[in-house]
Amino acid sequence: MPGVSLTINNKKVRVPAGTTILEAARELNITIPTLCHDKRLSPFGACRLCVVEVRGRKNLPAACVTPVEEGMTVLTESPAVVEARRTIIELLLANHPLDCLTCEKSGNCRLQDYAYRYGVKRTPFEGTRDQLPLDDNNPFIIRDPNKCILCGKCVRACQEIRGQAVLGFAFRGPATRVVPPLDVSLGESDCVFCQNCVAVCPTGALRDKYLAGKGRWWEFQPEAVTCPFCANGCHFYLLRKEGKVVAVAAGGAAPGRPMCLRGRLALTLIFCEEPPQPQIKTEKGFAAVSWTEALGLEELAGKLWPK
Repeated sequence: MPGVSLTINNKKVRVPAGTTILEAARELNITIPTLCHDKRLSPFGACRLCVVEVRGRKNLPAACVTPVEEGMTVLTESPAVVEARRTIIELLLANHPLDCLTCEKSGNCRLQDYAYRYGVKRTPFEGTRDQLPLDDNNPFIIRDPNKCILCGKCVRACQEIRGQAVLGFAFRGPATRVVPPLDVSLGESDCVFCQNCVAVCPTGALRDKYLAGKGRWWEFQPEAVTCPFCANGCHFYLLRKEGKVVAVAAGGAAPGRPMCLRGRLALTLIFCEEPPQPQIKTEKGFAAVSWTEALGLEELAGKLWPK
């Protein structure tokens, strides 16, 4: 594949044709902020926080979806770019709950990080802050639609990695939301609670329910582990606090390697000193069961050693 030469922040780089500006910048270890982008998911270009200045263009293109061109000159932190990013963050905060002091995601929230990076302390825009009900009628995921910034990462992770398509965009304009089909709760949907959506969410819109109340993110010491329960090799994190494993967290989405509920439950059982009571979904809702039943060991034993 032919290469393309360009200059980013006065640094020259040569990359394959079809490479985006964001990918080229990362080759030079230049950080461009993103909220909707994930290299493991299809390009989306929704949040616009990755805008850059390209000499000769009137607009500021999104780096995550703009392919490089021969001789292109890019500035990633020019005054126009910084001002645009600051305005984008202010617009996001106009509809976002400002409860960072008590939010479970504080310290691990990309929106919070970028607001700090660009000095956004308050928003001059007065937007409508929704008071939508919290969706926590299942044992695994807390969904707070009020904190969703419509980045679409959970939608793409659910469709492209798991193949479930449980989440999607609904309604129009300011009323647009990410919801399961027919706007039901996650507990009523076909969600298998793999937590791929939780792993990619940049804000507190999707959270691990078991992790709630266990501590703030900076109190944890994450340790990367690989699930041994099948050949897929899914990645997880053991979250240690004061030397004890308090939770098992999703380690990020990887195409072709969807995390399954069985592996996550098994790791929780093995490593956590006080694992939660497992629950399975029945026609009447969720019911507490034994770990043997939750992990399907009885069914497996029946197949291996039929009576």
